[in-house]
Order: sequence, then structure tokens, then C-alpha cells
Amino acid sequence: MGGSENPSHSLGVTTPDGADVSAETVRRGVSTWSRMTIYISLFAVLSLLGWGLARAQAGPRSQGRAPDFTLTTFEGETLTLGDLQGKVVVVNFWASWCPPCREEAGYLEATWRDYQDRGVMFLGVDYVDTESEALAYISEFQITYPNGPDTGTRISQAFRIQGVPETFFIGKDGRLRGVKVGPLAPPELEERLDPLLAEN
Repeated sequence: MGGSENPSHSLGVTTPDGADVSAETVRRGVSTWSRMTIYISLFAVLSLLGWGLARAQAGPRSQGRAPDFTLTTFEGETLTLGDLQGKVVVVNFWASWCPPCREEAGYLEATWRDYQDRGVMFLGVDYVDTESEALAYISEFQITYPNGPDTGTRISQAFRIQGVPETFFIGKDGRLRGVKVGPLAPPELEERLDPLLAEN
């Protein structure tokens, strides 16, 4: 019939130069972009997973300069690791919900009381916890060295911890001198601290 239109053209679009593009071509183009978007998103997710796996396989930091951080304690005091250079520093990651942390809590506190006047600083970093439970834990074990929450897990990420408890030992020069994964037991702290204190 003389006045009928080509159905394929009626479902298509017209480009700026006047050329007609069929609906099928448009659908193929949209489909191609959709697949590309999915591939790009999948690549990004796999890259992030690979990065996270590589960090996990690398294990906790155990050498080099210790990552600097600022800890705001539960009492509101602000402590920055870099300001403690010249002291031997023990950084202990813990949580109130962690049974092995409870095993070492009394030993950590007793050692702190023995060494606090000898150029040693203990810092407790509370990992993924609630403030009320953390404060109850501190009260139960009568912990007196500074403790504060790891807000946003920034500190634990910097140290690449694998879990809790983990304890990092930092020399007077601000460099990492070892890490203990798992609960501490006597005389591990003394065996770590005494050689570090003897260094110039």
C-alpha cells in the first residue's frame, strides 16, 4: 500500500546526520553497554577481593616503622604514637567479646604496673566493640593503662591485624620489633620488653 511505512523504520531512531538506525541496532548497542558495565563492575569487585586477600596473606605488620595513629581513650585523652618515640610501646588489640583476650588481661595489667615507670607505654585498642561492654571489661580486670576504641577500624587496618588478641612491640626508635598473635602468657612480655629497654 502506497502510504504504509516500513515497520522497522517506525521503531528506529534518527541520528543527527539524518540517517535512520533500526530498533534492533539500538537494542544491540544498549546490550553491549550493559555487558561492558557488568564486566567493569565485576573486575572492580574481583580486584578489591584480590587486594584484601593479598593483605590477609601478608599477615600483620612485624617490621619497619610502626604506622602512626591517634587514639582517643575512653576517658577522652588523646594519644599519638609518634609522640611516644623514645619509649618502648606495647600496642594490644582486644575486644570484650574475645575469650583469649580475657586470658591475657590480668597479665597485661600486672606487667604494665611493673614497667610503667621504666620507659614503657601500653596502649589498648578496643576492636569492633560496644563502649558499655568495653568499659565493663576494663573495670572487671582493673585495667589502668590507656585504652580506647578503634573508630572505623583504622588502626587495626594499618597494623593488618588478623584477629584479637594481637600485640605489637615498638622500639624506642618507633620501629616495629615483633608481634604476638594470640594471648600472651608469662614470661613473654618480660622477654620482649627487657631487651628493648636495654637498647640505646
